[in-house]
Amino acid sequence: MWEHVLSLMSGWKRAFIPFMDWLGELKNKDTVRADILAGITVALVLVPQSMAYAQLAGLPVYYGLYASFLPPMIAAFFGSSRQLATGPVAVVSLMTAAALEPLATSPDTYLAYALLLAFMVGVFQLFLGLFKLGVLVDFLSHPVVVGFTNAGALIIATSQLGKVFGVSVAREAHHYETVWNTMLAAVDNTHGTTLGMAALAFAIMWGIRRYAPNFPGVLIAVVITTLLAWLTGFGEAGGKVVGDIPKGLPALSIPAFDLKTIWQLIPVAITISLIGFMEAISIAKAMAARTRQRLNANQELIGQGLSNVVASLFSGYPVSGSFSRSAVNINAGAVTGFSSVVTGLVVAITLIFLTPLLYHLPQATLAAVIIMAVINLIKIEPIIHAWKAQPHDAVVAVITFFLTLAFAPHLDKGIIIGVLLSLGLFLWRTMRPRFVQLSRYKDGTMRDIKVRHLATSPIISVVRFDGSLYFASAGYFETKILGVVAANPELKYIILDSEGINQIDATGEEVLHHLWERLQAQGITLIIARMKKQFMDTIRRTGLKDKMGDSTFYSRIGLALNHVWNQLGDSYDRKNCPLRSPYRRRQEVKRMLAQRFHA
Repeated sequence: MWEHVLSLMSGWKRAFIPFMDWLGELKNKDTVRADILAGITVALVLVPQSMAYAQLAGLPVYYGLYASFLPPMIAAFFGSSRQLATGPVAVVSLMTAAALEPLATSPDTYLAYALLLAFMVGVFQLFLGLFKLGVLVDFLSHPVVVGFTNAGALIIATSQLGKVFGVSVAREAHHYETVWNTMLAAVDNTHGTTLGMAALAFAIMWGIRRYAPNFPGVLIAVVITTLLAWLTGFGEAGGKVVGDIPKGLPALSIPAFDLKTIWQLIPVAITISLIGFMEAISIAKAMAARTRQRLNANQELIGQGLSNVVASLFSGYPVSGSFSRSAVNINAGAVTGFSSVVTGLVVAITLIFLTPLLYHLPQATLAAVIIMAVINLIKIEPIIHAWKAQPHDAVVAVITFFLTLAFAPHLDKGIIIGVLLSLGLFLWRTMRPRFVQLSRYKDGTMRDIKVRHLATSPIISVVRFDGSLYFASAGYFETKILGVVAANPELKYIILDSEGINQIDATGEEVLHHLWERLQAQGITLIIARMKKQFMDTIRRTGLKDKMGDSTFYSRIGLALNHVWNQLGDSYDRKNCPLRSPYRRRQEVKRMLAQRFHA
C-alpha cells in the first residue's frame, strides 16, 4: 500500500518537471524573443477560432475566449510537449454540443453542464496520466480515428450551413434530417447579405492560404468582415453578429455537481478524453520527432487533464491540443512552452480591452472559419492506404464513418462501435494464426512446404505456429496439429517451431498438456524448438516442463532433428531425409572423400 502511495506522490512530483525543464532556457534572449513572436502569432489565430468553436459547442462566443486564457498555460506548464497549442478544437466542441443539447433545459443549465463536462474530462485524463494508463488510447485504432474524423469533419461543416445561408430550423433527432431541412429552408429563405459575408470570408481565407500562407488569413477575414458589417449596418439589416462580449477575465467558479447528470455524461466524457488526447498526442509526437525532444504520453495526459480542470473552474469547456495552431506555433519558431503562456496573455488582453471591437463580427464569418478549419480533416488517402495494408482495417474505417454520420449527433455511438469492430477483427485474426508445415529449402532454411512445393518426411513433421497460444487460438492450434497427424499415418515425431509463440495462457498450457499426452498415447512424440522466455516461464510455473522432460525442448530446430534422428537410429535414412540441410550433406561428402584420399 505504501509503495503505491509513494509511487503516486512521485507521479505528482514528476508532473512539475516539464515546467522546470524549459524555465531555465528562458535565460536565452533569442529563445524568449522566438517564443513571444510564436505566442502572439498563435493568439491571432486562436482568438477568432476559439469564438467560432464556442459557437459550434452551442455556447456564447466569449466562452471560447475563456477556454483559451488559462488552459494553454496550464497545458504548457505540466505537459511534456513544448510546442503543443491547447485550447478549443472543432471535434471536441462538436462532441460537447452533441452531449449537452439533449440534457440541458435552459441556457444556464447548458453552461453548467459544459463546465461539469470539462471537469470530468480533466479528471479522467489526469487519472490516466498519474496511473500511467495512457495505453488505453491505443484502443482507438488508426482506422477508427480516420473514419470518425472524416465523419466528424462533415458533420461540423454541415452544422454551419444555417449560419452561412442565414436560416434556422428546428434540430431533429438525426443530424442528416437537420441538414436536409436546412437546405430546404435555404432554397426559399436565404439571407443574401449573410451568404455574401460568408462567401467573402471564404474567399479571403482561401486566397491568403493559397497565395500568402505566411499571413494570418483567419484574422484578416475577421477584421475585414467585421469592418464591413459595421460600415454597412449588417446587424441592423437582419444579419446575425456576435454582439456584446463581457469585458474582463472569467471569475473562479466551482462546477455544479449533480450525480444524475454526472452519470449521464460519463460515456461522452470518456470518449472526449480519449479522442481529445489522441488528437493532442498525435501532433505532439510529430513535433517531437521534428525537434528531437523527449515526449511522455502519460505526462501529456497530466497536462491536458489539468488544463481541462482549470477550464471548468474559469468558465471554459473541454479543450485539447490543436493540429492547426500547433503547426502555426512550431512554424513560427516556438522553442519552449513559454509561447503558450504568451498566447494566454494575449487572450487575456483581448478579454480586458478589445472585446468591444468584436461586437459587429458576423456569425457567418465564424461559420466560414469553422468550415475552412475542418476541410483539412477530410482525408480519403488514409482509408485507401489502410485497404492496401489490410482490407479489414479499411472496412472498419468506412463503417465507423457511416455509423458516425448515421448516429449524429450521438457521436460516441459511432466511435464505440468502431472500437468494438477493431477489437473484434483483432480477436478474429489472432484466433486463426498462420500454421504451416516446414521442410528444407535449397538455401538450408526451413520454408512452408505448400508455398515452396517441398518434399517432407512421412515420419517427422516440422510445424510452425505464428501466434500466441491463448484461449482464443488454443483450439485452432490443437485442430491443426491433429490434422497433421491424420494426414500422415506413419508419423512418429512432431517438431513444433515455437519462435512465433510470444506467450501462452492457462488455456493454451492446458491444451498443450493434453495434446502432448494424446500424441504420446498414439505413439507420437512432440518436440518443441526455439522457445521464448515467456513460453518457458509459464510451463515451468505449472510444472509442465518437468512432465514433458528436458529431451522435449531444444534451442534450435537442427538440435531437435539430431535428437529425433538419433532416436530413430539406423532404421531411418537420415542422410536422405528431406529435412536435412544441404550444407550438412556437402560437408559429409567432403569428409568422406577426404577420408578415402588419406586412406
